Amino acid sequence: MADRSARILYVEDNPDNRLLVRRVLEAAGYVVLEAPDAPSGLAQALTARPDLILVDINLPGTDGYALTARLKAAPGLEQIRVVALTANVMKGDRERTLAAGCDGYIQKPIDVDALPGQIARYLNNV
Repeated sequence: MADRSARILYVEDNPDNRLLVRRVLEAAGYVVLEAPDAPSGLAQALTARPDLILVDINLPGTDGYALTARLKAAPGLEQIRVVALTANVMKGDRERTLAAGCDGYIQKPIDVDALPGQIARYLNNV
């Protein structure tokens, strides 16, 4: 079971994806904050200071790569791990995502049974 104080911000424009991830992670004991786009994700990260940030790479407007760079450059957020939760699964996408500053990579569609464990490993810096 997860530490109930662990707060995860999920930046995702698709409401169905947000709902699924929220349900899976809340069932595992996490508190899930949501943002539908990069500007609101950055604003929430600055005010809420979550324990982990999940970012969709294919966000409208400012994409997840640019958002990750902004998160990592923001005072007080540099140590928060940012994990891409993305449908970008072609050859080289994982490497491009990590090179852009993400601390991890989880591909969609998510495995609802594996996701809580994946999140726990990122929270525990493993």
